[in-house]
Amino acid sequence: MSRPMEEDANVKNEEEEFNTGPLSVLMMSVKNNTQVLINCRNNRKLLGRVRAFDRHCNMVLENVREMWTEVPKTGKGKKKAQPVNKDRFISKMFLRGDSVIIVLRNPK
Repeated sequence: MSRPMEEDANVKNEEEEFNTGPLSVLMMSVKNNTQVLINCRNNRKLLGRVRAFDRHCNMVLENVREMWTEVPKTGKGKKKAQPVNKDRFISKMFLRGDSVIIVLRNPK
């Protein structure tokens, strides 16, 4: 009999943590449909809207702009090329939480 009550308490505790803890940045983004900037481990940045997330920082993102820099290859004897900024648009994506370094609210 105590199992359902324990599960209810766990769900309420998790909800409270999402609303007040570090994951509140993601919760506010979902509620207010605001953009977040996410730095990833592959040295890329994602600017988009969070549709859903979980405690592992797995996220469903929409209207995402992925940004990164590339250094073009140069021939032998030529000096180092300048890094080039690149980006692409992704309408919907799933981001695995272990690749997330930091999540920032989009400044107004």
